[in-house]
Amino acid sequence: MIVLCVYLSLFSKGVYLMTYVWVYENYRLVDLPWDSPVTWWTAFILVEFTYYWLHRMSHEVNIMWASHQVHHSSEDYNLTTALRQSSTQKVLTFLFQLPAALLVPPAAYSAHYQFNLLYQFWIHTELVTSLGPLEYILNTPSHHRVHHGRNPYCIDKNYGGTLIIFDRLFGTFAKEEEKVVYGLTHPLNTWDPIWVQLCHYIHIWKTFWATPGLTNKLSVLWKGPGWAPGKPRLGCIEDIPKVKYPEPKYNSKASSLWSVYVAVHFVLGVVLYQELVTVAKDLTATAMLGRVMFVVWTFVSVAAIMDRKPSAPIVDFTRCLTYVLVDVTTRLSGSPAVLLPSPLMNAMLAWYLMSAAIWGINLLKPVFKGKTLKMN
Repeated sequence: MIVLCVYLSLFSKGVYLMTYVWVYENYRLVDLPWDSPVTWWTAFILVEFTYYWLHRMSHEVNIMWASHQVHHSSEDYNLTTALRQSSTQKVLTFLFQLPAALLVPPAAYSAHYQFNLLYQFWIHTELVTSLGPLEYILNTPSHHRVHHGRNPYCIDKNYGGTLIIFDRLFGTFAKEEEKVVYGLTHPLNTWDPIWVQLCHYIHIWKTFWATPGLTNKLSVLWKGPGWAPGKPRLGCIEDIPKVKYPEPKYNSKASSLWSVYVAVHFVLGVVLYQELVTVAKDLTATAMLGRVMFVVWTFVSVAAIMDRKPSAPIVDFTRCLTYVLVDVTTRLSGSPAVLLPSPLMNAMLAWYLMSAAIWGINLLKPVFKGKTLKMN
């Protein structure tokens, strides 16, 4: 799914760009020279303005929050939080960007959109406390910490990308006061990447069918995540659980040895993903699908181990055994399409074989204990 998402993302970006160009070529209201400062300042302001409303609606419209909540699910706040993104949000992003094609040339808009995203990366940090007078104009780490907080005063605040001006204009600005507690108001308490992506869609589905009346059902989709019949559009701030720093974070308390085991398999999953992207053009559709499924299987398995799910042993045993069987089979049948050096491939085979053996022994222990009890 991860690799497939990369290719779908490239394809969708191509479609979005062609659509933007088509709208600009056929329906633009003015001709702004691409090399004029007016054009670039217009692009800068429009990108920021459309981002503000996209971001705000992603918090205030439940069906849009279903995708955006992925970004807010982290209980830590650092640069990796910026990389925690939804796989379903791009379509809505494009719909908010498209009106800019009536004014701004594609190259100018695309460049400023990328600048906007790049700027937002560095503000996911607790290391920078204040930028002084710039706090009145720019979206800073302090402002964005508030945005990621689940303290009641942080809810639905500070939506800006590079600027904080529109938040001040439209009444959604809040200054950092008490220490921020990060994450969702109702923590997910899991490491499972699939569940994090899909959980709120499932919640909406269940709530939709449980809510009486067509108007109320539609409101489940288009009103705020905290809405319920009889409540304001965005719900009641009193319903937000009160938290105070330091708030306990989700910790499944896996042992140090299992943490090392998970870390190694996670790194190998990343290695396999990078290798797959490199050789994808030489693979058949079946081979690519198989590899994609294995990478996803890897991340689901390590999450199950960290969550200490009862299904983790059998899930990871079958995964490791599958790797061993496929690896041995491809070696016997001919040269597999891989770029990884042979020593690394041999080390990976040994590691997966040892991992399968560890799980196999753990799975068989209860069986032998049962037989011993019967024999006695």
